[in-house]
Amino acid sequence: METLKASIFSVDAAGFESTVMEVFSFQYQHNRIYRSYTDAIGCKVSAISGLPDIPFLPIRFFKTHAVSSTVFEPEVFFESSGTTETINSRHLVKEAGLYTRSFTKAFELFYGSAHDFCILGLLPSYLERGNSSLVFMVDQLIRNSGHPQSGFYLHDFASLADTLQILEKSGQKTLLIGVTYALLDFAEQYPMPLHHTIVMETGGMKGRRRALIREEVHDRLKQHFQVPAVHSEYGMTELLSQAYSKGDGIFFTPPWMRTVLREEEDPLSVIGGPGRGVLNIVDLANLYSCSFIATDDLGIVHPGGAFEVLGRRDNSDIRGCSLLAL
Repeated sequence: METLKASIFSVDAAGFESTVMEVFSFQYQHNRIYRSYTDAIGCKVSAISGLPDIPFLPIRFFKTHAVSSTVFEPEVFFESSGTTETINSRHLVKEAGLYTRSFTKAFELFYGSAHDFCILGLLPSYLERGNSSLVFMVDQLIRNSGHPQSGFYLHDFASLADTLQILEKSGQKTLLIGVTYALLDFAEQYPMPLHHTIVMETGGMKGRRRALIREEVHDRLKQHFQVPAVHSEYGMTELLSQAYSKGDGIFFTPPWMRTVLREEEDPLSVIGGPGRGVLNIVDLANLYSCSFIATDDLGIVHPGGAFEVLGRRDNSDIRGCSLLAL
């Protein structure tokens, strides 16, 4: 197991498929929910020879079941946001260090060392509810930064504006990472040119504002902050890895994460190669939960593996869910 764990973050394109098969074999044997689902949809495990054959677990199972590979007491658990009328997803994490290694290495791949940045987190709704994987990640990046002005901001926009102006004057490389509605609110109240700051939105309107398409959000932020591009982070409670976009909503994944498509009308049918459909995510860092997640996000996968998110599919059940009552 230690060998498999170590291979996840050193995997390259040539070794990805073989590592995928190792992880699938481990999770089929040790994840009761995933094995039951795989069997319920009639998948013949003996016939699986590669990624196109592997079943993807519907993401909603994280709302109704404890999705875990092996039996363990989690070091930490993450919970999705929601309302009093919804059931939140819950991700049990056996080793918090596995998550830390995943997001730290991915950040370094795309942006370099966090130590080079002052990192400012504008995540009020996430900070208020607790058990957020995003807050856990940004908190650790802030610690890795070591900059005296790195930190979180709730609703004190005036202090955030003052800090950004000081950092801009000194030429300090800065990352302002925030939930979408809060970034928009801040940008409208405190527009300023940001020449040394990366503005990164993490998605999330949560009914706080009128729904806007990505292009509208980015256009407004670019205008208010006078930045050439707005970056984005694609992550979720059910994943221990993130994809990043440096503009135009085109996301790239770290080597241990991959996006494939499934048919919108046939959720068990995987689309080979680029195209448009519903996003399935392979996240090898999900070693102790499930690495094969069928999301509810509509998207486009481009040649080479980059992808876009177009929105959410409807709430119809994925075939196979009703077969599994545990």
